Amino acid sequence: MRIFACTLATETNTFSPLPTSLAAYKEGVYLRPGEHPQETPLMCTAPLWVARRRAKAEGFTLIEGSCFAASPAGTTNRADYEAMRDEILGQVRAAMPLDGVLLGLHGAMVAHGYDDVEGDIVERVRAIVGPDCVIGMELDLHCHLTLKRVRLTDIIILYKEFPHTDVVDRAEELLTLVLRTIQKEIRPVMSMYDCRQIGSYPTTLPLMRGFVDRMMAMEGKDGILSVSIDHCFPYADVPELGGRILVVVDGDKAKANRLATEIGQEFVSMRGRSAPDYLDVDGGISAGIAANAYPVVMADPADNAGGGAPSDNTTILRRLIERDVQGAAVGPIWDPVAVRLCFDAGPGATFPLRFGGKIGPASGTPVDAMVTVTGLARDCRQSFGPTQVALGDCACVKVGGVEVVLISNRTQALGLELFRNVGVEPTERKLVVVKSTNHFMAAFGPIAKKVLYIDADGPIPRDYRRIPYTRLQRPIWPLDEQTAPGLIF
Repeated sequence: MRIFACTLATETNTFSPLPTSLAAYKEGVYLRPGEHPQETPLMCTAPLWVARRRAKAEGFTLIEGSCFAASPAGTTNRADYEAMRDEILGQVRAAMPLDGVLLGLHGAMVAHGYDDVEGDIVERVRAIVGPDCVIGMELDLHCHLTLKRVRLTDIIILYKEFPHTDVVDRAEELLTLVLRTIQKEIRPVMSMYDCRQIGSYPTTLPLMRGFVDRMMAMEGKDGILSVSIDHCFPYADVPELGGRILVVVDGDKAKANRLATEIGQEFVSMRGRSAPDYLDVDGGISAGIAANAYPVVMADPADNAGGGAPSDNTTILRRLIERDVQGAAVGPIWDPVAVRLCFDAGPGATFPLRFGGKIGPASGTPVDAMVTVTGLARDCRQSFGPTQVALGDCACVKVGGVEVVLISNRTQALGLELFRNVGVEPTERKLVVVKSTNHFMAAFGPIAKKVLYIDADGPIPRDYRRIPYTRLQRPIWPLDEQTAPGLIF
């Protein structure tokens, strides 16, 4: 057997003020065949990494393609997307004949001229490999699960966990199903139910936790191969945005249809009950101060770089300083210029620094303060499950009782190393403010005595009715009260 694997991925916020070019991929994952590190998968590269580890033992030849991935931001430059895509397509042609293809994609990538990048990729791959080659695709659960990619792919599996701690597990499942299909052990058929809704569904909260656990218990029984829950990515103005359910069954389309419908109807019944409660900025700070055990972890999802935000909004930070809160740590603030100035000033220096509030109106106003540089570190990383995420050069500055972690490589708060790299021990702080929606919970949840979610004025609001969609298929909840969920594939 000959199997090809590659990655081309980012999560596109079409409302973001940060355009995505080739430079963003080079700062993230930009690897040619054979260059992928042995130790750990990177963003969306788990299918290739898993296949590499299993190829010899399971008797197949892996042909490695290029891996390109960038941190979430705005729409990708058309010429840069086409260049990366065409490089991979050339590798597919050179690798023929192929029995299988593994695509490690995101699922919510948009390039200029391409609303459905993943659909474009699989369409072009299918044209090369023909109808008999088995194509498997792993996607982030924050994706746009379009009809085009479902029609052209044999098996699609989405992550189940939010935070995404199961990326490798899902890649293992995908490879196993692709191999079984090639060997004629199974004949996968897929069905998809469109729930016509936009929402947030953290699997760390009881309602969604129980739902996912029930779905996982079905798999491997009665011919049910996989159940995927598409949460959707709300911050993209594309037609097929919205939550969907995808079921993969061995050979029985009628069963797949029934199961997708049953699960989809249950998902619809959970509307408005799956997301955490949000506090305003001052209410959240007051609740954190009033807690009787520390640390209190406070999430700022509206400025989450993982959703395409700049991660330089200053609203919560400014109120902490104005209220003279002691024992607080905030991170990350993306400001490469401020990081450089801190390195120029040196450890222990006290000097006037302007930081944050740079990218756009939703970033707030910059903080101008006399700061003390308390920590500096080069080429830092933070862990997220089995993966490592680059932070770049980092600096920690202290303003009154507040420590602020400044980073040069834009990303969200994921691992405790975000603070520890620059000498801040989060378990010893009273308030720890993290710019993240829910991925922070994998590392910060276990140390938190209490977790609070703050709805600040960053560029990715929690109320989806405030997002200026113009191309989204309507009706859809919560923009519309009356919707028509149903089976669409």
